[in-house]
Amino acid sequence: MEAHLLEWLNLSVRWVHMITGVAWIGASFYFVWLENNLNRVNPKSGLAGDLWAIHGGGIYHLEKYKLAPPTMPDNLHWFKWEAYFTWMSGIALLCVVFYSNPTLYLLAPGSTLSGPEGVAIGIGSLFIGWFIYSFLCDSALGKRPALLGFILFVLIIGAAYGFSKVFSGRGAYLHVGAIIGTIMVGNVFRIIMPAQRALVAAIAENRTPDPALPAKGLLRSRHNNYFTLPVLFIMISNHFPSTYGSQYNWLILAGIAVLAVLVRHYFNTRHDSHKFAWTLPVAAVGMICLAYVSGPKPMSSAPEVAKAPAAIEYQPLPETAVGGGLKPAEAKPAEAPATAQVKASNAGPGFDKVHSVIQERCAVCHSAKPTSPLFSAAPAGVMLDTPEQIRQNAARIQAQAVATQIMPLGNITQMTQQERDLIGAWIVQGAPTN
Repeated sequence: MEAHLLEWLNLSVRWVHMITGVAWIGASFYFVWLENNLNRVNPKSGLAGDLWAIHGGGIYHLEKYKLAPPTMPDNLHWFKWEAYFTWMSGIALLCVVFYSNPTLYLLAPGSTLSGPEGVAIGIGSLFIGWFIYSFLCDSALGKRPALLGFILFVLIIGAAYGFSKVFSGRGAYLHVGAIIGTIMVGNVFRIIMPAQRALVAAIAENRTPDPALPAKGLLRSRHNNYFTLPVLFIMISNHFPSTYGSQYNWLILAGIAVLAVLVRHYFNTRHDSHKFAWTLPVAAVGMICLAYVSGPKPMSSAPEVAKAPAAIEYQPLPETAVGGGLKPAEAKPAEAPATAQVKASNAGPGFDKVHSVIQERCAVCHSAKPTSPLFSAAPAGVMLDTPEQIRQNAARIQAQAVATQIMPLGNITQMTQQERDLIGAWIVQGAPTN
């Protein structure tokens, strides 16, 4: 029941995070589009431009003032809660998924860090990231936005590299996203909203607004705009183990971030000209190249793989790992006589050997009735109880247990490298089950 309730809590928080994130990023995209499409030819007195639009069966007329209307309206909508709730729900999601069971989801398999140490690194990185970012923006680099942007990119990718050494692939990616999200909401809370309040107060008191605050707000708002596409990728990245599960996951993240920023820049500037239209085909080709270079190495033929080890031994999963108290452990060869021994022959591994490994290492969670206390149902609906189910999911097994080795989670069932090679050789044979 605990696993079932935790899954529903995960679902609820994730749903809120997605809804508020769509509202925040959608508003950001809309106002950039609105600003770029204002009709600035012969505007009315006091206006910077206007725009006519039709949507949902109605016609709208929007006007932007150079500064403010002669009389401030009684009701002025402030765009802030979308940002605040996105960040708060994101932090809640980190707690539910990663911090509630850090040794399983957050830390890399075999990590020497304790769970509390991993959580402390994760939380501390959010605050450190914000203060470093804010310091750089307030320094002389704030007047050189291109150089500032490059330095911020290097620092963020540096953080991704550091996380990849101590966290799981998913944990590393999500904490990079959390740092960026904290920077974005910090910009709204600490810079953009105060600048807007100061502007409104100055207009209400009939005094000249301080131009420094709006200038700072504009810089931070521009950063938020360019951060959006990389953050959106990170939000969905946990569905794609070929990215975060790669040995070079931090470089893949860097490549995708660069492509995302290029695309965002085109959409930010296309109202002036289409001179950055080249970024779209470059981004498409770049994604193809990333898919190619990040692909798993071609597997050897079955006979060659089978000849490598003379024998493959594995320790059976302890009862405590089946019934409760799952703890990640670094995979290592058996030291005592194993209850089962898988021998490789020149003909390649037989399915009975592969089946034994999968039942021992994978079906603890991926079963119609998981014996792991972590899940009340098979994760992602993947069940490996029968030979037919195993054969149907061979491609998934190859991607996640052999190529990227992100499964089992935290290697809680202690799958060895030899067992992974055995499964890989069986898949090369065509995944026969007879």
